Amino acid sequence: MYKTILVPHAGTIAGDEALKHAIFSANNASRIIILHIVEAMQYPPSFALSSSERKNLMKSIDDANEEIRKDMELKMEKLTQQCKEKGIKSEVKVHIGNAAEIILDTVEKENVDLIVMSKRRKLKGMKKLLSLGSVSRKVVENVTCPVTLIDIENL
Repeated sequence: MYKTILVPHAGTIAGDEALKHAIFSANNASRIIILHIVEAMQYPPSFALSSSERKNLMKSIDDANEEIRKDMELKMEKLTQQCKEKGIKSEVKVHIGNAAEIILDTVEKENVDLIVMSKRRKLKGMKKLLSLGSVSRKVVENVTCPVTLIDIENL
């Protein structure tokens, strides 16, 4: 039924739960993309630094961001074993940047048929029922494919 399933995974228990749901929704003809987005460390104000110091600082931050990306890629690769055990093709993509934008870009480029992702809710009562996190909201409001949201509060 679903050819390409996207699982945005933050490296959390909730992401693991989303992957389980994706595997359940898949069949042998499906492909699961496990997507992790590293939120880049921002450059601090550097107006008091010389140009060489500023350049070294920015390089150090870029190197740290890349190191985090590589570490998460290894962690996400381990998750593909769950897909292999069920006979489902999978791949890992790890990017640095804005989570919602990268998810939306991946949906378009990969012709995603289903998104399975966790969401965070911080409000109580009636407002809780109507609220989504900023990433979940942006994704749900901007895609045409089905989206399954896994509520992490119940995990």
